[in-house]
Amino acid sequence: MPISRKDLADARSPEALVKRIFEAEPNLSVPVPIQDLCARLGIIEIEDLDTPGFEGGLVTDAKRSDGTILVKRGGEPRRRFTIAHELGHFLMAHHVLDQPGRFLCTSADMLRPTARAGDGRQQREVEANRFATLLLMPPHRLRGAMAAFREPDLQHVLALARDFAVGKETAARVYVQYHPARIAIVVAGRGRVQRCYRSLSFPEIIRAVGDPVSTGSLYHGSPHRPNSASDIAASSPDLWIDVKRDLRAPALYEQVYLQPNGFAMILLRLDPVPEESAEERRLDEGWRHRFHSGRR
Repeated sequence: MPISRKDLADARSPEALVKRIFEAEPNLSVPVPIQDLCARLGIIEIEDLDTPGFEGGLVTDAKRSDGTILVKRGGEPRRRFTIAHELGHFLMAHHVLDQPGRFLCTSADMLRPTARAGDGRQQREVEANRFATLLLMPPHRLRGAMAAFREPDLQHVLALARDFAVGKETAARVYVQYHPARIAIVVAGRGRVQRCYRSLSFPEIIRAVGDPVSTGSLYHGSPHRPNSASDIAASSPDLWIDVKRDLRAPALYEQVYLQPNGFAMILLRLDPVPEESAEERRLDEGWRHRFHSGRR
């Protein structure tokens, strides 16, 4: 039996909704046929618009009897994410409408990973983004794809974007989340940091949004070919993370993927700090003692 909204009764969170969808449709293909899925779940029309100011929208009534999704014209991966995002608003009954009969979502809403405490609207946008990501890149399918990826490489991000028909940045967020290595991906545009995604084990990045990418970064190295990931090269860790004095710094590596629109992804990988041997500690402590005592 094809999925219906009855199958989703009482599922309020993005995770519960996606779980119910794949329980009802275990053989749903990848890339997920998002428009067909919308039609089965009460979306009667998907309308493409050339409207500045917002990326997508949902028109529906208070009872969510049915709905129309509005989506800004653009590339297919971006369009698919917008449709999935608006479907999430439609299916989560606790998502109250921004205006009578409709949601309107900006491009910033589509990129929002977290919400300010107490901001209900931002929280709804974050949930819609989680729903869209889980639906288009279902974890049970993603695990198989990620199992083939060993050493971190931006080529893997490009492969995920292609196979799941999602945007490169969506694929990058998921890749960082699920890869076991200590990695981060920085999105840069016009020489400045735009967004940062990092694994739980990767330390805080010291370059804030809007800061220029350090001139020592591989980003500013030899000219990069658009649509081609660079080789992975060693870099100075203190360009990106806070390196504590008197502690051995971890090895950091960078890789750059330049896009035709001037934006770039910078992959950062940290290697574990090798444990100091007893002999190294003895020599280091002796050097510190001589330094602070003024002895030679």
